[in-house]
Amino acid sequence: MVFAHDTEANLLAAVELANSAEEPDTLTSVAELDGYYERHGYTGRHDRDRAELDEVRALRATLRRLMTAELDEAVAVVNDLLAAFPAQPRLVNHGPLGWHLHVVDDDRPLHERIALETAVAFSEVVTAGELSRFATCADDGCDGIVLDLSRNRSRRFCSTACGNRHAAAEYRARQREQEQA
Repeated sequence: MVFAHDTEANLLAAVELANSAEEPDTLTSVAELDGYYERHGYTGRHDRDRAELDEVRALRATLRRLMTAELDEAVAVVNDLLAAFPAQPRLVNHGPLGWHLHVVDDDRPLHERIALETAVAFSEVVTAGELSRFATCADDGCDGIVLDLSRNRSRRFCSTACGNRHAAAEYRARQREQEQA
């Protein structure tokens, strides 16, 4: 384990949100936002309306910038996010996680909670010197963000689909080479 469970969870949620802006856009409806909210175990306020969806979608470019930035820019983005929204850190104990940190009240808008939780999680990435855990997908034509939490730092693709597509392309290239030989 590289980071605490809640830090990893927040980073994975941020990566999914940033990648949802890639083609095809996978966060276009309130129902898709509901699924994201559930998959990542968010608690607290969830308005389930178009305004909330638009606010969450608006975070995607900032999160992508954060996860693809060099150190100085990443620090600036984290500090901007921390300054933009009022943080009220507190320890909470709910569900299977045990005690963990919430950085904002549950009644704040979802986009604020996502922004602050991502900023705090990313501050741990920065202080641990682990920016290299983030990369862009190694599959040609995909710009998805990869969060490599593996022990040996071997993850290269943003999804199984990209890994499979890349492997199939490599296989076809080898078959063509063998046919030409």
